[in-house]
Amino acid sequence: MKYKELKSLYYGDNEVYAQEYLKRFDSEETKKLNFYIGENQAFFMENAEVLRMAFNIAKLDKEIGTLCSELPGVAIDQYSRKCLIDEIVITNKIEGVHSSRKEIGEALDILESQSKNKGKHHRFLGLVNKYLKLINQENIPLKSCQDIRDIYDEVFLEEVVNEDPRNRPDGKFFRKEIVTVHSETDKVIHQGLIPESKIIEAMTHALDFLNDDSIESLFRVCIFHYLIEYIHPFYDGNGRLGRFILSYGISNTLTPLISFRISETIKENISEYYKAFSICNDQRNLGDLTPFLLMQLKMILEAMKELKKSLLEKLATWRKYEKAIAKQCDDFDLYKLRSFLIQAALFSEQGISMAELEQNMEFSKYKIKKIMCKIPEEMIVVKTKNKFKFYSINLEKLNMIILTQSVELIQKAE
Repeated sequence: MKYKELKSLYYGDNEVYAQEYLKRFDSEETKKLNFYIGENQAFFMENAEVLRMAFNIAKLDKEIGTLCSELPGVAIDQYSRKCLIDEIVITNKIEGVHSSRKEIGEALDILESQSKNKGKHHRFLGLVNKYLKLINQENIPLKSCQDIRDIYDEVFLEEVVNEDPRNRPDGKFFRKEIVTVHSETDKVIHQGLIPESKIIEAMTHALDFLNDDSIESLFRVCIFHYLIEYIHPFYDGNGRLGRFILSYGISNTLTPLISFRISETIKENISEYYKAFSICNDQRNLGDLTPFLLMQLKMILEAMKELKKSLLEKLATWRKYEKAIAKQCDDFDLYKLRSFLIQAALFSEQGISMAELEQNMEFSKYKIKKIMCKIPEEMIVVKTKNKFKFYSINLEKLNMIILTQSVELIQKAE
């Protein structure tokens, strides 16, 4: 049965409205927050629908973890990088910030060879660096207002100030002045907390909730995403900040790769996403955050289903190619090189570098080039980026070879 928002009961019988609120607020299934939405204490319910979705997420997470473990290490690293670029581009796009895949990829390149590029400046460097921490499972402090400000300064401040210098935070941690969120028709749909003392107090309570181990971690991550958007601590960049922290929380709770799929799902369901905020912001909903939790769990579940589908397809395709090239030669070194080139074509954003081939094959550059000469030139795709070459197999050519071999086998059998 679909969960009914309290605000939908407001225009009905007042007694029924009040009774339903008290029934929910005092339920054993209810978790109350030390946080207020307007005049109402915030709460959410761990009801059957919420628990069912959490169970399905946990089940799917295990399946995705198994699929990831079945992929070769190089492939999963390359696919993680590709998904990370997607996530950053899309979360920026939601806020109307233009960032190309090329810009994000170049920032990744700089960070991955930082010793050679010490001091080199690049747009989105801080943002990409923070998202890399999700891949590497590094800890990001989220205990205090200073921690939130540190993330903001490192990741979003430069871009926000470049867009409009007036949006630089002017308070101790956050903003001093009022900020409002407008609809497409320029109607005010939300006003962030004010003055800064209230922002600091609310953020402290929100962070206490985020770190409360007595509550299921996934629920905390989802609810905190709402709280930070409700507080709206900065003049600009709140959405990007909220989605980054959401991704970080998901990466600590579920298979990390899932955290790089969430913005795409939000973008595809943006109306539902904003509607959940609107419902919970409405004073007639009396502080009930369950609708937002259900929406966010649904988004995570959808993102996971799409990721599972993608991994299954890529795994099946990779196995098909591996089987085909195993039949084509008995030279193990050649097979190994072809395998890495196929992985690069399937999973990588740009291909595999010579340095990566040296590291993974444990061969010298000279030996790898010698083996590569055994592969027909038209079978190898070479891309040049920042004077470095990246290699992959030409899948169209490979498909034609596999098809030809299959036809020949059928003809022989006849």
